[in-house]
Amino acid sequence: MSEAVFERIREQLAADDVVLYMKGTPVFPMCGFSARVVQILSDAGVKFQSYNVLEDPELRQGLKDFSNWPTFPQLYVKGELVGGCDIVTEMAQTGELRQLLAEKGVVVAA
Repeated sequence: MSEAVFERIREQLAADDVVLYMKGTPVFPMCGFSARVVQILSDAGVKFQSYNVLEDPELRQGLKDFSNWPTFPQLYVKGELVGGCDIVTEMAQTGELRQLLAEKGVVVAA
């Protein structure tokens, strides 16, 4: 994948504390897994930036190469890949997600 795509991903990750690469948008998710992660973040009061990988095939493939993670959604906190739907769901259920956000200094709504 081109270095330009990797640079764009790095810029997106640097611009926001919490970034979700997903299929669709938070208002109109295009897959159940993306919808689930949006719901978890919303329920937790986490402000996040999302990018629709279905609108940008170059970004979609670039992220797979960048993260070495083949599926979407992909959740990043402070530039670090947290994981996909299953991992985020489990972390939310165990309280690990809130702990990670607190450790990284991400402010969540009460």
